[in-house]
Amino acid sequence: MSNPVLTLDEQQSIESGAWFSKLSPTLRAAILSRSVVRRLEDGAPLASRGAPAEQWCGVAGGAVRISTVSLSGKQITLTYAEPGTWFGDIALFDGLPRTHDANAHGATTLLVVRKPDFKALLAQHVELYDALLRLNCRRLRLMFDLIEDLNTRPLAARLAKQILLLARSYGIEQGEELRVGLQLAQEDLAQLLGASRQRVNQELKGFEREGAVRVEPTRLVVLSREKLLAIASR
Repeated sequence: MSNPVLTLDEQQSIESGAWFSKLSPTLRAAILSRSVVRRLEDGAPLASRGAPAEQWCGVAGGAVRISTVSLSGKQITLTYAEPGTWFGDIALFDGLPRTHDANAHGATTLLVVRKPDFKALLAQHVELYDALLRLNCRRLRLMFDLIEDLNTRPLAARLAKQILLLARSYGIEQGEELRVGLQLAQEDLAQLLGASRQRVNQELKGFEREGAVRVEPTRLVVLSREKLLAIASR
């Protein structure tokens, strides 16, 4: 049985990714040559907190849910790795166990680089060190932005900003509307924002009254980017 290959859309997601697209053609080709395509069903486990790190991954389609477990034993979503995102390199660098759980969110396609191949890429391409350093600097900046928002901005502004980010990554144009393709329950949104589902529900109802979004079961539809931007700036 032959190994699966990327579809044209999946290949485009990888090649146009903000990080991967800035690599030299030689390094991009080397990474792709050492990658295997892996397709996962919704909810399929990819990594477990505390487990040894064995692979580096790029998301070609779907999403990867990165989560942790609270002190009460509840699974909490921290973020979703979108198409074009590469992750898993930190634990391969420091040799420590995985810091979080990772599961497929919806049907998901990955490019997987095994640990020995990742080490070989580093040995053969010094450029990869600098590229991954820049990638981790960006992650750190995003983390600082998130902490700042959490401590200084009201929930409505943070929710509007999160919806805009989801629309940018997963938006599907339908006339003048922009449907968020990623299926998220209000509880999922609440976890991303560190808020209760009830408070997020209240804010979403306010967004609907203002004509900024329409809430559908497990879906959000952006009716006005301008109104969301205005809310995010309050």
